Amino acid sequence: MKPQHDISFDLEVAQHVHHSTLSVEGIRCASCIARIEQTLGAEEDVQHVRVNMTTSRLSITWHGDEGRVHDFIQILTRMGYHASRFYATTSTGYEEDNASDETSFLLRCVAVAGFAMGNIMLISLALWTTTSQEMGASTRELLHWVSALISIPTVLYAGRPFFASAVGALRHKRTNMDVPISLALILVTFMSVRETLQQGEHAYFDSAVMLLFFLLIGRWLDARAHGKAREAAQQLLERMRGEATLVLEDGSLQQMAIADLQEGDVVRVTMGEKIPADATILAGASEVDQSMITGESEPRTVEVGDEVYGGTMNLAAPITCRVMHESERSVLAEIIALMEHAEQGRARYVRLADRMARLYTPVVHVIALITFAGWMVLGNAPWEQALMIAVTTLIITCPCAIALAVPVAQVLATSWLMKRGILVKGGDALERLSEVDRVVLDKTGTMTLGNPSLLELYDVDYWHRAASLAAYSKHPYSRAISTSFQCYYPDDPLVELEEVEELVGLGISGRYGDDHVFLGKSDHPHPSGRYVAFWVNDVLVHEFLCADTLRPEAHETIQWLSAHDYDPIILSGDAHHAVEAVAHEVGMIPWRADMLPAQKAHYIMDVQMQDHKVLMVGDGLNDAPSLAAAHISISPASAMDMTQNSADVIMQRRSLSGIVDALFMGRYSTAIARQNFALAIGYNVFAVPLAMAGYVTPMIAAIAMSSSSLIVIANSFRIARQRSQL
Repeated sequence: MKPQHDISFDLEVAQHVHHSTLSVEGIRCASCIARIEQTLGAEEDVQHVRVNMTTSRLSITWHGDEGRVHDFIQILTRMGYHASRFYATTSTGYEEDNASDETSFLLRCVAVAGFAMGNIMLISLALWTTTSQEMGASTRELLHWVSALISIPTVLYAGRPFFASAVGALRHKRTNMDVPISLALILVTFMSVRETLQQGEHAYFDSAVMLLFFLLIGRWLDARAHGKAREAAQQLLERMRGEATLVLEDGSLQQMAIADLQEGDVVRVTMGEKIPADATILAGASEVDQSMITGESEPRTVEVGDEVYGGTMNLAAPITCRVMHESERSVLAEIIALMEHAEQGRARYVRLADRMARLYTPVVHVIALITFAGWMVLGNAPWEQALMIAVTTLIITCPCAIALAVPVAQVLATSWLMKRGILVKGGDALERLSEVDRVVLDKTGTMTLGNPSLLELYDVDYWHRAASLAAYSKHPYSRAISTSFQCYYPDDPLVELEEVEELVGLGISGRYGDDHVFLGKSDHPHPSGRYVAFWVNDVLVHEFLCADTLRPEAHETIQWLSAHDYDPIILSGDAHHAVEAVAHEVGMIPWRADMLPAQKAHYIMDVQMQDHKVLMVGDGLNDAPSLAAAHISISPASAMDMTQNSADVIMQRRSLSGIVDALFMGRYSTAIARQNFALAIGYNVFAVPLAMAGYVTPMIAAIAMSSSSLIVIANSFRIARQRSQL
């Protein structure tokens, strides 16, 4: 078996600089994230480290020895976490299986705690509604012991998710959210046992079990929500796993794991099967569903010589393909890597939440201690009451909602865009999209299809000669002339010419029989296209009118941008008449023509000097300077060149509606993140003083703590329900 490769955005940004993604088990709260990032960040050779709580993955960049990744795993192990390298292509689904096992165990704990709570509440009803004189001291003591027999085993079993995490943290001299929760459960149970042993009036076994039940409900729902947020990426991962049908040299077939396919292998893909790797079709023709990669719902017709992408579905007929490269270098692997990279980003609100979460553990214990001392000294309360109020404060003060406020929204937003063929390459790109108030668009290849075509039919004889000459050139207008002729006259083959020479910037010449022919620029302008002149023996005999076709959704897109005050403008290097025609056709928007790449970049910088945030939409190659100058950039790109593209956002669907979707989701997801942040801050500001004042019971505290996280998650899931704007 070939060695595994880490495909999680393994881009060498400099010599001896390495990047890897690790799967990390045991991350419970923002304190865990802060401790991990601080510990690994303190390593001398580490340049960047980022933990994503939603995906439970760690992104780390370092310089030096590539084998250092094993040292980082050992450091995490000593800290009490289980870490392993994340392999998108060779994973057997360990992460999903582990998450499923954890969810199942939590559900069992919920069931046990719920059963115990129901029974104890029946007993508590009798205990709390009657006095010792009415019930009798012996009966009350018996009911307390029955409650203890139900409660203590329940706390020991169903509390394992909290106790195991807390013990692991303390063993490695750190704290996390489960430490105060475990402390609260132990204190409530201890107080209840003490009251029972001393034949006291009240025990709190019901509070302990109810507290545990609602904490588990919150933890289980939280685990389910995290799984839902990772769903889009997991669907992509599933497309990279399984087996392929390998065609051997003798023609026989053999099943092989997709991860083991090598460049040059020949595979057979039957109807209804997924294509195992990026490949070139050797035999057969079919239709392929590429929606997982491009977002296009219409199947693509493919035939011999066409390239197909791993993970896409073969819909119509069997095909035989030659693998272009291993699965870890596939388009699908690059998409997953880009998603991982985007989700690891540090937006402004993420950085703020991180700073607040780092203070959580010391602050919450100090607050609980102050609460206990205050009630004992100033309130003259019994120590049991003071301790119960302190326990309530421990429970209700939770940073999870703050830690989840931005990452969940970020993951759901990038997944929403990915399903529409839009890839976000930077973690703060969504936030920058929300700040945009000006949109600059290139013309060729952006507003137009970038493939000129003939607007009219011409004399067959001259057209045949011109098409035969044009076939030797790669110029877009030459291709338009030759391909159009072959489309209309497939039975009339092109002829070979002699002495063919392409003159850069002028045209192409050659000898057609005894005639000297030339195809090149015309001096005659046209308002919506360009004439190509055809000369025979230095005599102008014909002119072909070519024009680039406007994208069908261009007008609707420009109308949306104008309606939402983005003030779109076209900057192009084309001639005035061509740019003006496009600008008028899409809605009389401002335009500038004959602009060099540097001039476009200077224009964008000048606009941004006036306190505007510019989105540049260009092809990612000729427009590289202006893409870099803009606040954020979007580029249409084929699946094969997306990682080489310099834009921040890549549209694989090659539809201008992607601009609208990206801008909409940037604003919407950032608004959701702000709402989440406000909800989380508001919860703590409101709930903690109430708990310290003694107005909240432990049970209500557990419900409130769990609800705060669930409200933030539920609010984030509004993102997944949004529809495309066009």
